[in-house]
Amino acid sequence: MTSNAGCWKQQLAALAIVTSLLSGCATVRSENGRQATCPPVVEYGREFQVRAAEELALLPEGSSVAEMLADYAVMREQARACGSTP
Repeated sequence: MTSNAGCWKQQLAALAIVTSLLSGCATVRSENGRQATCPPVVEYGREFQVRAAEELALLPEGSSVAEMLADYAVMREQARACGSTP
C-alpha cells in the first residue's frame, strides 16, 4: 500500500502560504480612493498648545516625558504625511 501523506503535506503547506499572503492583502482598505490605514491626527487649539509648552518647560532636564513627547511629535508628522498622500 502506498502512502499519500507527502501529497497532503505539500497541499497543506501551499494552502498555508496562500492564506498568509491573502490575509496580508486584507488589512488594507481604501476610503475615497486612498488608503485608510493612516491614524487620525488630533488638532490642538493654540491656548492648549501654549499651556502644554509651559508645562513642558517646568519638567527637569532629560525628562522621560519630554523624550516621549518628542517621539509623539514625530509620529504626528508621519500621520499627517500619510493622510495627505492622494
